[in-house]
Amino acid sequence: MKKNVLAAIDLTHLQDQKHILEEAKRFVDLDGGTLNVMTVLPPLGGAWVATWFKDDAEETMLQEADKALHTFVNETLGTETKARHIVSHGTVYEEILEMAERLSIDLIVMGAHRPELSDYLLGPNAARVARHSKCSVYIVRE
Repeated sequence: MKKNVLAAIDLTHLQDQKHILEEAKRFVDLDGGTLNVMTVLPPLGGAWVATWFKDDAEETMLQEADKALHTFVNETLGTETKARHIVSHGTVYEEILEMAERLSIDLIVMGAHRPELSDYLLGPNAARVARHSKCSVYIVRE
């Protein structure tokens, strides 16, 4: 049973993410579980890069990502769908694995970027999550 499902969403490619969210919801509906929808903002960079940002840049980014995530979930699944929205900041695969552990996730649902000659099977984040996760990982392709 997959009672606690984590859908990892990339807000920079929303059109490609709808089917990931829908698949995660399908798993939740099968077992009457909990839907957790997560996005991870990448690090701002090294110390010298951070000097170019306003002091509240990170907090502003997190707030805007949270709004975008709520909007995406509501538009994709409807406003009646109950989901926990999670916005994190850091290395994508590390944040997903950490959140899965913290929330006792049973299944991670995520996508892999379109295969290219240099990286044909999985994207680096999907591959790392699948390799290191303590729970099942469902990789959704278009």
